[in-house]
Amino acid sequence: MNNPMDWNEANMDFALLERVNPVFQTAKMTLFQLAANGDEDAIVLAKSMGLTLEATQNSATTTASPEQVLGGTIMLETRYRTMERLAEESGYTLVDMPCGYTPRAITFAKKGLPYYGLDLPVVIREASEQIPPLVPPERRELARFREVDATNYASLEKALEDVDGSVCITTEGLLMYFTDSEAGALCDNIRRILEEKGGCWYTADVESPLQYVITMRALVGDRFMEIMQNAKRQTMDKSDVEVGKNALITKPADMSGSIRSAMAFLAKHGLKAERVTVAEHMPELHSLSEISSRQAAAVREGMKHCAFWKITLGASTPAVELPASESEGFGIRASMLGSTLSLTLSGRLDTITAPNLLSFFEKAQAERPADAVTVDCSRLDYISSAGLRVLLIMHKACAGGVTLRGANEVVTEILSQTGFDSILNIVEGR
Repeated sequence: MNNPMDWNEANMDFALLERVNPVFQTAKMTLFQLAANGDEDAIVLAKSMGLTLEATQNSATTTASPEQVLGGTIMLETRYRTMERLAEESGYTLVDMPCGYTPRAITFAKKGLPYYGLDLPVVIREASEQIPPLVPPERRELARFREVDATNYASLEKALEDVDGSVCITTEGLLMYFTDSEAGALCDNIRRILEEKGGCWYTADVESPLQYVITMRALVGDRFMEIMQNAKRQTMDKSDVEVGKNALITKPADMSGSIRSAMAFLAKHGLKAERVTVAEHMPELHSLSEISSRQAAAVREGMKHCAFWKITLGASTPAVELPASESEGFGIRASMLGSTLSLTLSGRLDTITAPNLLSFFEKAQAERPADAVTVDCSRLDYISSAGLRVLLIMHKACAGGVTLRGANEVVTEILSQTGFDSILNIVEGR
């Protein structure tokens, strides 16, 4: 067995893409909540996709209470409508990342505005089938959907190669799923896009924990912590990721300190931020009509203390040495020695490329089962949570587990940050 692979060769099926990165399931929660708010396009999409309250709002270990569903719906509409207004007012081409299954492409195209929806391959392949038919035929060319991994600059560069002029990048519900290394890679990539295209990056994610606290406290008073913990478990169940574990996500118990930390993190990556108060840009919301006037007033008052962040290029941007894998792609070479499968990985193991490794491994196991896997990481430049998930699947499938050799400093740090250095067998040298 000696099979070099390039990630461009693969045409993965949905089941494989879902297993590598199940976080996309949370995007279906969002669409269902928009439909519950009466958005006509969202209602059509949710129905065509067969979404239900039970499937989108509950998880394997949680059941969402009516208050939790209502609070999530209010927070979602606040975020979605306010971000939409800010993006339109920017006057730039909207780059919605992740776009999920929301009908924002329809809204922008109907207004004659260009829209680029970027997301995981599993999302784009479904969204690009479901959404364009709802756009007027003469406007469909305005709504574009592209497969990307937000930590992979090559995929972002390709997705935006035909954008002419400045961009308004928006992120809603993305950063909470990232480790520090993934968040740093995203910041570096957005900085490079802004250097090339011009424009800005709006994110609702940095202060989203405070927004949730304020919204739930307005609805249920002192019970807000109980509901928040259930919501966190629900999100982790659906995404298979521990959420809120990077320096860009603020902590309601220490807002001033965590805001300073997040600003410093951005500065380290050549970016600066301006806090844009939510209340000053929030439109009228349908969801607030579903609660008492007292509760609605408390939500509106609370949004005076929450902000989205408008992020632009810093005063000076650091020089960053680019990994060779961005032009060379991803490769796998394999051999069998007895019952051990030996792999050499090169390039980036991320959302886009991880399905290829999983497919390769499972086909190899079907042909000649291995009891153990050794991975030469000396040419592996980067690994994301999707790549780690595949290694864990391989580790559990083999009695002797997975042994990694020769990992560079970047990969070693990621393994340490995520706790995988205590799960997998890590040795120095090849």
